[in-house]
Amino acid sequence: MPKKEVPVSYLQQYLPPGTGEPVLAYLHQYKVHLTIARERRSILGDYRHRTHHTNHRISVNGNLNPYAFLITLLHEIAHLLTFEQFGRNVQAHGREWKMIFGELLKQFLATGNQRVFPEEVEKELLQSLRNPAASSCAEDGLLRALRKYDTGTNGYKLVEELSPGSLFRIKDGRIFCKGDKMRKRYKCTEVQTGKIYLFSPVYEVLIHQP
Repeated sequence: MPKKEVPVSYLQQYLPPGTGEPVLAYLHQYKVHLTIARERRSILGDYRHRTHHTNHRISVNGNLNPYAFLITLLHEIAHLLTFEQFGRNVQAHGREWKMIFGELLKQFLATGNQRVFPEEVEKELLQSLRNPAASSCAEDGLLRALRKYDTGTNGYKLVEELSPGSLFRIKDGRIFCKGDKMRKRYKCTEVQTGKIYLFSPVYEVLIHQP
């Protein structure tokens, strides 16, 4: 996927007001090679640790709203700090990473009258600090809260927003029919094969017009 390389100082336009300085401090301290990527529906961000020949590398999707961008960037910085402290001998999203990611998030939560995130987003973040997800913005409640601040969805809908029996298409082109909810997920039938798949309620899909 093509990426747009930018000076680190340019990052501030992607972030919520007042968060540029502390974020830039981490990037400068660890000499991070940062790229702003075009939309990637499979991932929001990516981290590659330093080697003898390259610096730490982080990429974040540039189409994210400022709050999602900050959370994703902190997610990747947490990987960097975990590598610096523990090397490669720990799980990618194990307790070490969760501890570090949680401490990073706390730096940007409201103190006094200063608020970085909208109240509903901060509420979901506080809940996620108990056990941060392996994918940034992955908790259902947090994704719903963040999605309200997107400037556009390019026609994508959440599975939970569709009426029962609706046909929808996912990114690989397969078409499904939405069925009943089974506990936390929706039972959906692939039209071509008749196979049943379970979809998260906040999975983004495109409505299919027969």
